[in-house]
Amino acid sequence: QVQLVEYGGGLAQSGGSLRLSCAASGSIDSINTMGWYRQAPGKQREFVAAITSHGTTNYADSVKGRFTLSRDNAKNTVYLQMDSLRPEDTAVYYCHAPNIGVPFDYWGQGTQVTVSS
Repeated sequence: QVQLVEYGGGLAQSGGSLRLSCAASGSIDSINTMGWYRQAPGKQREFVAAITSHGTTNYADSVKGRFTLSRDNAKNTVYLQMDSLRPEDTAVYYCHAPNIGVPFDYWGQGTQVTVSS
């Protein structure tokens, strides 16, 4: 089993910044890619960004150029720097890591991000 614990989030004004972090523990060898999804009220959960253990990143078009995902493998932690925030970024953000051996996804408990206009 892998446990994902998120930190950060909160309230920001439009154009502001927030930083999220997610620390993994447990069976770390069963995961490689780590990333974030988000879910706004009344909407489906959507992909935000992901990073491999080698540092290769992938971003949703809606956050490209504004969000930066980084990783500290020694700490099994990923960091999502969110800049130029918009009200439409308001959502619960979930840390995510797929199991590399079996089709199973690990999820964090979620952290609220609210951007006021």
